[in-house]
Amino acid sequence: MLKSTLTPLFSTISLKHRTPRFQGTVSSTFTQTPLTVRHNASLNNTTIPSPTSAYVHLPFCRKRCHYCDFPVVALGSCLTQTQEEDPRILNYIQLVCREIKATNIESNRNPPLETVFFGGGTPSLIPPRLVSLVLDTLRSKFGVCLDAEISMEMDPGTFDGTKLTELMEMGVNRVSLGVQSFQEELLKACGRAHGLKEVYEAIEIVKSCGVENWSMDLISSLPHQTLEMWGESLKLTVEAQPTHVSVYDLQVEQGTKFAMLYTPGEFPLPSETQAADLYKMASKTLTDAGYNHYEISSYCKHGFECKHNFTYWKNKSFYGFGLGSTSYVGGTRLSRPKKMKGFIDYVEGLEKGEINCCEENQTDSKDISTDIVMLSLRTARGLDLKSFGEEFGDSLVSSLCKTYEPYIESGHVVFLDQNRRPIMSDEFKCLISDKQKIKDVLGFIRLGDPDGFLLSNELIALAFGVIAP
Repeated sequence: MLKSTLTPLFSTISLKHRTPRFQGTVSSTFTQTPLTVRHNASLNNTTIPSPTSAYVHLPFCRKRCHYCDFPVVALGSCLTQTQEEDPRILNYIQLVCREIKATNIESNRNPPLETVFFGGGTPSLIPPRLVSLVLDTLRSKFGVCLDAEISMEMDPGTFDGTKLTELMEMGVNRVSLGVQSFQEELLKACGRAHGLKEVYEAIEIVKSCGVENWSMDLISSLPHQTLEMWGESLKLTVEAQPTHVSVYDLQVEQGTKFAMLYTPGEFPLPSETQAADLYKMASKTLTDAGYNHYEISSYCKHGFECKHNFTYWKNKSFYGFGLGSTSYVGGTRLSRPKKMKGFIDYVEGLEKGEINCCEENQTDSKDISTDIVMLSLRTARGLDLKSFGEEFGDSLVSSLCKTYEPYIESGHVVFLDQNRRPIMSDEFKCLISDKQKIKDVLGFIRLGDPDGFLLSNELIALAFGVIAP
């Protein structure tokens, strides 16, 4: 969803960390139209490592939130615990397992999965036995490391201590808790199925069950949300002591209830300036509390980065299973249908051998390099200039450096040497005219926090203009 405008990138990122779905005029890498296939990702298909991550989409929710445009199946807002015999859930789980089993793998020597992410929807609505069925199918097909990170998105009011304990016993070791807000009125305005009472209960359950690695999701720029409300949510988040926090700015998506009610930038939604103030408040509050701002929307305590999401940021291969999910295997991105009938047809075609997205793989170096720049500049680590130059040429690195030179003094762009020492503007001017010095000295480009992240759309679009003028 990247757009080459002044709109901050954080306002265009999907509200959940799952298979990226960047769409728009700059890059169509992750668009999710039925059976969309894009061949890119590596100059040499034979060198692409096999995936070690899998995303599994579990689309069932109690109700569709007013901002949500993900493929979901609403079960009813009064539902808190689903029954295994619900045919909608059981049939879907069986379908996903069939998809996993029918997936082609290069050889029996593929590495086992290091991360599994259950996203939705509200995966915590799924009975543990059926979650276990999916995990067992993944283990049988690909293998799963004993220390794999297995994450699950969970909403307050959809699980109790017994269910969470069962999930942990079968391997789930990371929880992403969809709190979104600590104000009752804002939760209602979002159409969330839970209230503030369920939020506190869920936090207590997670802690009492001994989940060490857990994340809390928050949304800023909600209708009628004030700086004071946002400050309170951040304060209460810090007091809850999650090891990870994801902060998303509301994106009003076409076809949602919010899109019918509100116009971005107009009251009761915040202006761009107000939205930027909310973002800066989150960055300061969370970093002051000891969280590392390691990606545009992500903060963590030391050692608790989301390993699964790093698969995306590093542009590595990954499997995707389920309704509307995207996979990236063998240099090809494949988006599954977002409608159930289309997804059923897709699985049947996969089983019949009619679908093999890895055939006749054609790579495009411009697509590859724009993907790498876009994803790398989302992170605090930034773009590794040495490896980028080795793959795409030192001339392109030199051109990128010259393009970003005007943004060093303002702090929007930061250049680092091989040891990650920041390079000041005067020192950079002595390097920029010498390609060999650029190669020998410069190590990384990253965006400044928070101002560079706030203008990341514009700054990333500048790189695209250099790569594909």
